[in-house]
Amino acid sequence: MDLELSPEDLAFRDEVRAFLDAELTPALREAGRRMTSVFCDKDHSLAWQRILHAKGWVAPSWPVEHGGPGWSEIQRHVFQAECARAGAPSLAPMGLRMVAPAIMRFGTPAQKACYLPRILSGEDYWCQGYSEPGAGSDLASLRMKATPDGDDYVLNGSKIWTTHAHWATHMFCLVRTSTQGKPQAGITFLLVEMDRPGIRVDPIVTLAGEHEVNQVFFDDVRTPKADRLGEENQGWTVAKHLLEFERGGGYAAGLEAGLSRLREAGAAEDPDQRRRLAEAEIAALAIDVTERRVLSALAGGANPGPASSILKAQGSEALQRQDELAVAHLGAWAAVRQPAAHGAGSNEALVGPEHGRATMARYLNNRAASIYGGSNEIQRDIIAKLVLGL
Repeated sequence: MDLELSPEDLAFRDEVRAFLDAELTPALREAGRRMTSVFCDKDHSLAWQRILHAKGWVAPSWPVEHGGPGWSEIQRHVFQAECARAGAPSLAPMGLRMVAPAIMRFGTPAQKACYLPRILSGEDYWCQGYSEPGAGSDLASLRMKATPDGDDYVLNGSKIWTTHAHWATHMFCLVRTSTQGKPQAGITFLLVEMDRPGIRVDPIVTLAGEHEVNQVFFDDVRTPKADRLGEENQGWTVAKHLLEFERGGGYAAGLEAGLSRLREAGAAEDPDQRRRLAEAEIAALAIDVTERRVLSALAGGANPGPASSILKAQGSEALQRQDELAVAHLGAWAAVRQPAAHGAGSNEALVGPEHGRATMARYLNNRAASIYGGSNEIQRDIIAKLVLGL
């Protein structure tokens, strides 16, 4: 197992660094610095997506035949790490990283031809319709109904915690088409246009003071059966495939970026915080080594097995500990509530030090990191079963 970069990979890293130095504008770097969750605001995310699309680098994991760059697993990791270290804003993952692989796997030729180019360019902007009131971690209990009617389904119900639904042009959505048998057996996967009559998006303002998530209501919404992905009542299979991509991705580069922010803020100079900072650095290093082991396995054609669950649990909790350290270092300034001051492009005067502009909002948002994408309790059940044999 080789955990070091080859000369070819080092040359690729240098190429990525030069590209980022040239193309990341001050506005894009500011948007990246002020991000408080895994999502960037739509305008800056799409601006960066257009730049990457022109270069051919917008979808590192896509196959070449659909517009991907044909990179190796190592190159994808290098690119992701360098973007994090450079402070690039994130791209919206719902289209590029989540529904697109599902369309590639389960879509008809017409669906692939329609949707994939528009996801790649950013023309279509997606949100995820999975969770409902009473159906979050227990997703199979969802109740939103899709009634067949001629060439359409008629949708009634609601989805909640729907990130960026207020900006989305499309939603990939799980609906109930049958109540017979096991709950998973009656679920269908639909691709829904968000401008259809009967859809209402209500904002949910988070503790961080941000409008990132929403509740979406469907009242006799008609959507074509032609926009069903996979077979009717087989949506659970599509959803499981998609969740593999939601739980993927590395943590180490983001953790290192967070450590850099802490060092720049002077946390290493504070004797009360120095030990906690050292612990955070050790955790980030351990996660980086684990990610490299996974990459080595993938590069050799092996299946990394439960490593994704290990990384999800450890990575999200290390992120939360970093946030706690940042809030502690900020001290009393963390109590100042200024949601308008930490948005990208905001010129509102900040109360407190500049390094604390997004600290509390980031802390509050990332409390959900150990829940979304499969709660860490579920990940530990997977580890117990597959690693420890319990």
